[in-house]
Amino acid sequence: MLQSPEEPTTDAVEERFAVPYLMTVRPASGAEDLALVIENHPDGARGRLWHAPDAPGEPLPFEVSTGAIVTNDGRWIVDLDDGGGSEVGTLVATSLDGRERVALTPGREPYVLRGLTMSYDGSALVATVVDEDGFHVLVIPAAPWGEAKVVYSHPVEAWFGLPSADASLVSIDTTAHNPGIRRPLITVVDAVSGTPVATLDDLPAGPVRAVGFSSEPGDERLLLNTERSGFSRPAIWHVRTGQRHDFDLPHLAGEVIALDWNAAAGRVLALHVDGGIHRLLELDEADGTARTVLEGGSFAEPDVASLHPYYWTSYYAPRGAVRALRSSWDVPLRVTEVTADGREVTLIAPAEVPPGQPLASTLVTSADGTAVQLWSGRPAGRAPIGTVLEIHGGPNLVAVDHYNPSAQAWMDAGFAYASLNYRGSVTFGRAFREGFWNAGGDREIEDVAAAIAWLRAQGLADPASTFITGASYGGHMTLLSVGRLPELFAGGFAHVAVADWSVTIEAMNPAVRTVWSSWVPPELVERFSAITYLDDVTASVWVNQGSVDTRTPVIGVQGYVDRLRARGGDAVLEIFEGGHEPTGLKGAAHDQRRMHELALRTLAGERWDSESRH
Repeated sequence: MLQSPEEPTTDAVEERFAVPYLMTVRPASGAEDLALVIENHPDGARGRLWHAPDAPGEPLPFEVSTGAIVTNDGRWIVDLDDGGGSEVGTLVATSLDGRERVALTPGREPYVLRGLTMSYDGSALVATVVDEDGFHVLVIPAAPWGEAKVVYSHPVEAWFGLPSADASLVSIDTTAHNPGIRRPLITVVDAVSGTPVATLDDLPAGPVRAVGFSSEPGDERLLLNTERSGFSRPAIWHVRTGQRHDFDLPHLAGEVIALDWNAAAGRVLALHVDGGIHRLLELDEADGTARTVLEGGSFAEPDVASLHPYYWTSYYAPRGAVRALRSSWDVPLRVTEVTADGREVTLIAPAEVPPGQPLASTLVTSADGTAVQLWSGRPAGRAPIGTVLEIHGGPNLVAVDHYNPSAQAWMDAGFAYASLNYRGSVTFGRAFREGFWNAGGDREIEDVAAAIAWLRAQGLADPASTFITGASYGGHMTLLSVGRLPELFAGGFAHVAVADWSVTIEAMNPAVRTVWSSWVPPELVERFSAITYLDDVTASVWVNQGSVDTRTPVIGVQGYVDRLRARGGDAVLEIFEGGHEPTGLKGAAHDQRRMHELALRTLAGERWDSESRH
């Protein structure tokens, strides 16, 4: 039985989104213990220079993106100038005082970034860029800044150009061997001539992905992750000799993902993920053993095939200490250092946000017997007034045990909250990650239905008070779910979504168009598109789209909203100024208040499109 809804106070939402919190730490590549700390502030992402173990410095006098890095000497911040979040622009180096700006690729047409890092010796910046002609790896002299040189170029997907310590070699995760299929091999090229030096693959058993070269002078070994077993395992490969050392770790279930390498000490920092639960490990090169460094919460958040391989990740400090980036659903990201005797010393404390609720992890069984992970929680001290199911984007991303102010705000307002890792999510093995291929959305829809069924068995998810939400691919899944599972949802909140893949793919930026053209071939476009099921939609729908978004442009949802309205459906389209991944606590608080307001309208029996002010 539903409780009568109560309007959450503005103060409660404001308090939840008032405190700036740590979003990521981007350590410099060299020997100095230096990093760029990036925080979410009311007006967007702001950066601070951090000379560890001292406290981070004052905010830089200019905005940064979450992909920005600092040069090894601490003099420059390198970022993409994309005119406000479009993700299409050019690289610029800005001095710490903001007074000097250097265009790093003058004369090159705007592009999207799919990799950005410095060599350990600081001599070169390597950028992986994408334009209408394809994927290109640029080597840019950095001391001083010089002319960019293209060392690799191909029409199909390639990511994460990584330089060797002296910038003489560059590794690239490439798919030229199998165009349109996201199963990369590693291609290594000479950084001066671009001549191929070596390639490594484990196909057809599984792809390989580079993590980084040794930082030791003259050591041309490369740390990588392989999926020969179907689950990620670290390996070390000598590029010149072909010698290889695999960490098979047969006693560990799930994935073991290499994060960083202290080659001088022969240690690999790795993330063990089993059923979505994290442990931070150290692996010993000499005997292949693994020891647990930390447990509880999460220690990295993958961002596959984007600007960096992780939104944030634990790493080794230059002298070999483990720097643990750690978060959980109710505690914001913080940075600790693990001492030799296993103690954690806090270097950057978590933001002092209002107390929150942890979420529990459950494996629920989907229609074909596949186990999918569901995070869930309830409001403290009261029966829920409704249920919100969130679907992450990607699809090759994952919902980890990390701080999420929106999740906490839903529970603050009296809603049960859940977050689903559906087929397509990473860290659950190759078969799970590729499980949505060539199925037209069927597997993801089955997983959503399984999550709702499990929640229903817990006394939650009444169809009259259940809402689904997500951003990007999660926005697509929100709209697809209210069409294909209309009996389960009263409303859908879709952020930066796709409803019509035929028009969206044509309008996408080139970095994502290639893979979506293979994931959604012409014969699957109709089945995959939410607009196909529009006549079955009974839920209210709110679509929140970015004005300069080039990944999921507005054209991909406009026709859906217009047609839904024309047939009498309850649909609201709102467009914010920004791109695909906006930052800023003010904007996030606005969106949260808006979703609360609309959800309460449903509970009161009101439409979303009946407001005179919209």
